[in-house]
Amino acid sequence: MATTDLDTLERDLLSQVAAASDEAALETVRVAALGKKGSVSDLLKTLGAMTPDERKVRGPQINGLRDRVQGALAGRREALAEAALEARLAAERVDVTLPLREAPDTRGRIHPISQVMEEITAIFADMGFSVAEGPDIETDELNFTALNFPPGHPAREMHDTFFLAPDAQGKRKVLRTHTSPVQIRTMRAKAPPIRVIIPGRTYRHDSDQTHTPMFHQCEGLVIDKAANIANLKWVLEEFARAFFEVEAVKMRFRPSFFPFTEPSAEVDIQCSRKGGEIRFGEGTDWLEVLGCGMVHPNVLRNCGLDPDEVQGFAFGVGLDRIAMLKYGMPDLRPFFEADVRWLDHYGFRPLDVPSLVAGLTA
Repeated sequence: MATTDLDTLERDLLSQVAAASDEAALETVRVAALGKKGSVSDLLKTLGAMTPDERKVRGPQINGLRDRVQGALAGRREALAEAALEARLAAERVDVTLPLREAPDTRGRIHPISQVMEEITAIFADMGFSVAEGPDIETDELNFTALNFPPGHPAREMHDTFFLAPDAQGKRKVLRTHTSPVQIRTMRAKAPPIRVIIPGRTYRHDSDQTHTPMFHQCEGLVIDKAANIANLKWVLEEFARAFFEVEAVKMRFRPSFFPFTEPSAEVDIQCSRKGGEIRFGEGTDWLEVLGCGMVHPNVLRNCGLDPDEVQGFAFGVGLDRIAMLKYGMPDLRPFFEADVRWLDHYGFRPLDVPSLVAGLTA
């Protein structure tokens, strides 16, 4: 084969190598050029039949062609591998700016009601209060009569009560309408001084955007020889300041009526409603948050205590309501709908335990 024919063959082979679009096409070109019956291999076989002088001339030309084709094949194979890698990386690209996925053991969330209970417990524990508990199903006597709701008294209509079927004695128990029966249980079981808070579930026949048939309350009770309204005011101010995490709060006490306290008051807290957001410790508006009063002498007598010897005060706050106020939840009903998406948004990490030192909310 003449030199011009070798040049033509080389151009054709190199062109085929460059045009190979994948590894399979490149392998086809390699076999056609360097395989046992390839065009370059056939030329190499002719060297044995040549004279020494011809071999000196043709040998370097044919071997050079082989080496250049092999080099072109290797280069194209490397380019195809790099292109395949880039395509894979583009397809499997990871956005390193995305937030880190949580581990399974930290993915759960504490319900806002449970979180608020823990926050309130931490606040009042710092003031020397312990936690008291009682059953959800109560007797009429503990839920009403002992709390100065006489049978047939109109004050009983303040609570839309769930009554259970009569028992063997014809008495009907109730789902407690407040946690106040635990106050009675505590005063009958423990001698003063008493300083307790009572968080728990309560039930009333009511349902709308801010009311549900089951809701949560936390009541406080202090009984000793010298408890007075000034002490009550200080306790509530300290609670509001710590719970809403503000420097100071202004409170307004308005006369009200509760059968189990006398005098009784509704408590408003200073707030701002600018921009549709409620912020405490500032502004010129007021928002009702709880009720309170001095324990009625009849309640003390019903618990075997002498109102001439001891006195006390009590207060109650709706946990669902203050959770909505603090964490900006517009509707009470999702609290009880078991929607994981809602809980992911409003819930709290399991290890974010409230504390007055580290902060109630992380």
